[in-house]
Order: sequence, then C-alpha cells, then structure tokens
Amino acid sequence: MVRIRVVHDEELLRSALVELLRSDDTLEVSAMSPRADVRDDEVLPTDVCVVDGECLQGPGEAHDAPFRARHGDLLVVLTTPRRPGVLRRAFDAGALGLVDKNAPAQRLITAVHTVAKGERFLDAALTVALLEGAVMPLTARELSVLSLAAEGTPMADIAARLHLSRGTVRNYMATAIRKLGARNRVDAIRILQDAGWT
Repeated sequence: MVRIRVVHDEELLRSALVELLRSDDTLEVSAMSPRADVRDDEVLPTDVCVVDGECLQGPGEAHDAPFRARHGDLLVVLTTPRRPGVLRRAFDAGALGLVDKNAPAQRLITAVHTVAKGERFLDAALTVALLEGAVMPLTARELSVLSLAAEGTPMADIAARLHLSRGTVRNYMATAIRKLGARNRVDAIRILQDAGWT
C-alpha cells in the first residue's frame, strides 16, 4: 500500500481528490487542510503528498522544515500552465510530481505511483510553462514594491516599510511596469497575480 495525503484548502475539492485516489485499491488516502492546527504527533505517516499548488503560498514557504516535516519529501503538486509562478514555487519546493489540473484523472494516479518510487513525473502540458516560469521577470525589490502596492499600501508607506525614498519606490514601480509590459500599476499587479508570482 502507498500512503497518500491530500492537502487542499477547499473541502469539496479535497474530498473529490480523496475519492479519486481511493478508486485505486493500492492507495491508502488521508486528507487535511493546509491550515489545519494539528500536532505533529497526530499526523499519520505518508509516502506521497498530493498538494494543490495554490497551497504553496509564499516564495520559499515550501522550503520550511515544518512543511516538509509534516507533509514529507515526496510531493505531487496540482497546478496549471497559466500560473508559471505557482509552478516554479512547486518545482523549487522539491516536488517530484507536477500534474496539470486539466489532465485526465488517471494521470494523477500515475503520477502518485511514479513519485512513490522516487521518480520524477512532469505533465507534458506543464513543461513549457515551467521553462517560462524559470526566471522571475522582476527583482526581489521590484516584486516587494508591487506586492505592497497590490495590498493597497500607499506609496509613502511602501517607502517607509522598505526603507526607501519615495522617488526610489516610483522608479522600482516604473521599472516593474515596463518589464511586465503593463499599461499601468493596476495592470502590472494583475499580470503578476495571474502568473502566480504573488
């Protein structure tokens, strides 16, 4: 038996994934919310973790020891080619399996068995998107400025929080808008969020 844990923040989709995986008699499936307040000694051991890519929230979060300690090292991440930032985070988190959310159901089961053997599974539909997401178009500082702007933070507060002058913040904003090919700040924020970089 291969022990699987499904991690998804939406109950209905989490339940559907559990039922799909239980259709394979060789899989023992459990589930939890990524925000579940569960002690480590209450978490059952697992061989493979199937996680929604949107649950890997911040850059580097999946590298944290608590995430890997709780969910294991063998990750199968569900994502979409339209979100190269999320795909990149999953790859950087050490996911061995990357499955397109629009793939046939059997592909997820195949990915789980492949990853359980310690082998990599990359859905063909995600290959080009992974290459596109290989390089973040913005510097860390440009991303910080745009992320704070996306939260509605005024320019003066962005400058204060990042210990920059207002002029420098405006320059970072203008550069980010240009690099993303956006029309304005709002368009740049939309492009960044659609790609999954924030």
